[in-house]
Amino acid sequence: MTIYAYARVSTARQASEGESLDVQQRQINGYALMHGFAVDEAIIEEGVSGSVPVSERPAGEALFAKLKAGDVVIAAKLDRLFRSALDALQVVEDLRSKGVKLHLIDLGGDIAGNGLSKLFFTIASAFAEAERDRIRERISQVKADQRTRNRFLGGARPFGYQIGGDGELVEDATEQKAIARMHELRGQGLSLRAVAEALAKDGIALSHVGVQKVLERSA
Repeated sequence: MTIYAYARVSTARQASEGESLDVQQRQINGYALMHGFAVDEAIIEEGVSGSVPVSERPAGEALFAKLKAGDVVIAAKLDRLFRSALDALQVVEDLRSKGVKLHLIDLGGDIAGNGLSKLFFTIASAFAEAERDRIRERISQVKADQRTRNRFLGGARPFGYQIGGDGELVEDATEQKAIARMHELRGQGLSLRAVAEALAKDGIALSHVGVQKVLERSA
């Protein structure tokens, strides 16, 4: 029998606001001591989003590949391991079929040991999934609001704009003229490559793929 401790954080902010790897490991070690377990190996998942199924995470995949009957996996919280209720139930069923026990400290321990714990685990998983859905909805609402106010949402700066001091997108006169020139040249029947070559002569470096994206965005 091998006892594995599993801990995960997805961001630096999480690590500094109560979900740090150190906190999780202390919780797991304390739990193991109280239940007569000796942790043989700590599995650390750092910088991996909870939206990724545990079996597809680098450390999670390696852990699942070596689990065998009689092994025990201990994690501090439900959301350190699972992304949704469906994901959780599928993984637990897989572990049960292999004879592997899973202990989640925030759910009171062995979550697959009997019918009552499985029921509780199912309900808790559903609530966790609902909470993640609400978070995603709030993020979408914020992004939609930012978009209506012409705010930069991250990623590559859109051609034709500069980013203002408050995060707003401000038109770049030179690049706006280049965009108008692209539409003019395409209207004359020039290919995307020909448009890119014409822009290069004016000092605007864009590939034909870049020209296509700018044209689509500014259509």
